[in-house]
Amino acid sequence: MSFLARHPVLRLVASPQHLWRTLSLGIKTIWLHKLRSFLTALGVVFGVASVVAMLAIGEGASHEAQEQIRKLGSQNIILQSVKPPDGQGSSGESRSMISEYGLTTRDIQQIRQTVPGIDIVVPSRHISENIWNLDRSIDGLVMGVLPVYPQMRNRQIIQGRFFTDLEMDGRVPVCVINETVAGRLFPLSTPTGKSVRVKGYYYKVVGIIQDEGQSVGTDAGSSNSNAPAQIMIPFSTLMDQYGETFFRYRTGSFEAEKVQFHEAVIRVEDVKQVESRAEAIRHLMGTNHKKEDWRIIVPVELLKQAERTKRIFSIVLGSIAAISLLVGGIGIMNIMLASVTERTREIGIRRALGARQADIVVQFLIETVLLAGVGGVLGVALGLGIPLAVQKFAGVTTVIKMWSPILAFSISVLTGIAFGIYPARRAAKMNPVEALRHE
Repeated sequence: MSFLARHPVLRLVASPQHLWRTLSLGIKTIWLHKLRSFLTALGVVFGVASVVAMLAIGEGASHEAQEQIRKLGSQNIILQSVKPPDGQGSSGESRSMISEYGLTTRDIQQIRQTVPGIDIVVPSRHISENIWNLDRSIDGLVMGVLPVYPQMRNRQIIQGRFFTDLEMDGRVPVCVINETVAGRLFPLSTPTGKSVRVKGYYYKVVGIIQDEGQSVGTDAGSSNSNAPAQIMIPFSTLMDQYGETFFRYRTGSFEAEKVQFHEAVIRVEDVKQVESRAEAIRHLMGTNHKKEDWRIIVPVELLKQAERTKRIFSIVLGSIAAISLLVGGIGIMNIMLASVTERTREIGIRRALGARQADIVVQFLIETVLLAGVGGVLGVALGLGIPLAVQKFAGVTTVIKMWSPILAFSISVLTGIAFGIYPARRAAKMNPVEALRHE
């Protein structure tokens, strides 16, 4: 007996005519029971669609979170002032009308002098105020920053420029506004060259900066409606006009707070040393502050945490998709076992005409692979459509990786093979004489 005769799978590959005959027979058998075949394939369709869609939605959520973290800067450590809960201050502080908390000049100086490997420390102050242009106003944040702020926070200048060191040293009343302020206060005109008013002070607009949290490369003018309104002025100008203590009068209330710095961005020379330097800064701040009036944000740590979350999320989504495919595979096995019972006489005739057990196995495997393959193609099409619909109607970012449809389709074919082997072997092991007698 020849080698090909003993291996019917190889014989199919070697003989295109035989292969086509086997495929035609499988397609004809499936087509005879169109509705049953379609319902059988539905389990695989939903399983494959869930794999593709869940991977796309999971990747999109992870990508968006990681992009936000990367924009903070992989070499940066961000210190922020936090107003402590009532009762954490000393008794003297609780009787005072001025709330004093947060980062101090002493903190900044000690970080610069005692923590090695620090490249630059950029402090800033933030004050909530109304921003005016003629009769239009918006609640926003007045930020006293240094000229290196855009580079430190990875924010792009969309129009005009940022203020310079000369304007900083000269305490010039200039400002840079973000897209939200530009869209709200200057809906029909170009802001650059015009002035905005904050608490009786006028600032000339020299540029427009990207909204905080917006991706680089987004079209100008397409501001994020959820982004805070921000106006940035030279740090020296803010200190000149507001001083260290900020007073705010509200209807029926009065507030006063003294915060030397609201935020400090610390850039480390080597990204590998960021976590160790962050630990040193935590220890220093814990020694200097007896109350919880500060917090530290380390983008590198957040990025690692986001990657761990992504892995857990992928495992959960993969498990759900695997269960869907398992159900689809069981459905295929169930229908193929019923098909074997229905076609017992046909199997007996084929065996009587010379078909070997391996030929019967191959025939039934081809039918299960065809069912699973068709289900896989329909599932991939549905799975690609779901993320696009989610992104369009729900506004959720989705990312479709090129390998995910290929992976999902391959899994569907393997599912067909795995769950088709038992029915195929059961058909092949039938006694030809008994099969012929079957009614």
